[in-house]
Amino acid sequence: MEAESEPYVRLATLRQLHRVVADLNTARSLSDTVQAVADGIVAGLGYELACVNLVRPDGDLVVAAFAGNSAAEALITGRVGSRSSWERRLTMGERWGDLHFIPHHEGWVLVEDDVPQWHTEGPDPRFADEWHPGDRLYAPMYASGGEGELIGVISVDRPRGGRRPGAWAQEALTMYASQAAIAIINARLRSNMQRALVRLEREQQALRASEESFRQAFEYAPSGMAIAEMGGDQHGRLLRTNDALCRLLGRPASAMRRYSFADLVHHEDVGTLLRTSAEGGRAELRLQRRDGSFVWVSLRNSVVADTADGPRFLLTHVEDIEERKRHELHLAHRASHDSLTGLPNSAELRARLSARLCRRPHAVRATAVEALDAAYDGAYDDGVTYDGVATYDDGFYGDPMGEGEPGFYDHHVHTVAPQEGVTDGGVPIDDGTKGLAVLFCDLDGFKSINDRFGHQAGDTVLIEVARRLTTCVRDGDTVARLGGDEFVVLADGLGSADAADLAVRLRNAIIPPIRVDGRAVRVGASFGIGWAACGMTVDEVLQSADQRMYIEKRSRSKVQSRVHRRAG
Repeated sequence: MEAESEPYVRLATLRQLHRVVADLNTARSLSDTVQAVADGIVAGLGYELACVNLVRPDGDLVVAAFAGNSAAEALITGRVGSRSSWERRLTMGERWGDLHFIPHHEGWVLVEDDVPQWHTEGPDPRFADEWHPGDRLYAPMYASGGEGELIGVISVDRPRGGRRPGAWAQEALTMYASQAAIAIINARLRSNMQRALVRLEREQQALRASEESFRQAFEYAPSGMAIAEMGGDQHGRLLRTNDALCRLLGRPASAMRRYSFADLVHHEDVGTLLRTSAEGGRAELRLQRRDGSFVWVSLRNSVVADTADGPRFLLTHVEDIEERKRHELHLAHRASHDSLTGLPNSAELRARLSARLCRRPHAVRATAVEALDAAYDGAYDDGVTYDGVATYDDGFYGDPMGEGEPGFYDHHVHTVAPQEGVTDGGVPIDDGTKGLAVLFCDLDGFKSINDRFGHQAGDTVLIEVARRLTTCVRDGDTVARLGGDEFVVLADGLGSADAADLAVRLRNAIIPPIRVDGRAVRVGASFGIGWAACGMTVDEVLQSADQRMYIEKRSRSKVQSRVHRRAG
């Protein structure tokens, strides 16, 4: 069974979570949204059964959607459970953060209450963390995090794999419940806004009532709302904003009328804003607050049109997604970095190295003059090479990954390696080529520290070695941990002599004693220097550096053996 701590399992869970959360915002109605919430749990979060209970105006909860079993869906959908029974359930059992877990040996007292429920059959658990058919897991949905009004409760059953969800799965379910609450609130808001917009298009006699309804929905919406001009010199200028948007950006309504969203967007997100279509457009970007900080928001645009004159203005819904973005960045960092040292892990190292490689071997970019010459004068002569720049018989430069998509310019910066094996009296000669050096590091003597002082001491050594390696490289270089006591350094723009000097500096940085629980321990390091070049795979690059590291380790061992024999 794959452990949820594996990086690729975390990435797969994160991708599934992103996909099902995105599906929540595509539903057109409240009923479709609630059903999408239930379907998303079964499709993306690893549970076989899911039920969504929504709070009714009278406070009781109704089963609004069910997924995973058509018979159970027909049995309990539309049935109502009292608020008091639900409050009793949400105070029982164990608290897993915002989740409520009621184990089977406590939940038997709930069999006779009025909350609609289904019963699943299955053997008793054999292990402490195995899921029992009588176990219950609830994820409450609140209007504003865990302190707001209760919107509903998600209940799940039969996690795939038969185990109680671990910390990673619990965090995913908690985050999904938060996003589901937002989606349900937004679905209700969109429903209200659509009704208001329909009333705006009716006859003059009903216009005043619909305008008042629109005003209330706009002013009292829990999320930010704005109305902006369309067309003309003032296109995009904000005409009106509600209190929620003013509070979000820390700006008074009078000041907001001097801006458009283009004036407030982060400079890196201008392109995203421009690509967002006016009608039905959606974008996630950063807006600037009054204090100069930026907040992540989701913009959703709707066109409010006049049947005679065409589009009149844009209605924009602004949702604060700062917390979700923070969660996404946190989860992405945990999935791509080593939990002990904080360094990029093997998957992230391979991704960064793969981004620098293409399948065309020995390819070099053309100079600007040669590229223009190819564009204006046509093809080069067949088989002609100018100053080491390879050309092709159709006068075009192929795509960087060799997929056969031609173009005048090859925008991929090809990675080349210095010429190896050239020496002057046994001393390597730097031919002047600058490439991407791959330094494979294996610690010497680390196993004895683990065996003698324990794994906690070994972890302390690894953390300190990671810190020393990081302080010895440049800002743009990469220091990654492959696992165990193996590290890899990627350093671009180095020649052969530069890479050798860097290996010496890194080794010298590792050698000094490391304090562990009041004692000083030492480790050595063996480095193998490989070079990344287009035409090689990531595995080939790492294997080359690894082999050279072992050659250096064996040669140093032989030297040390001879020294000991002479000393004896």
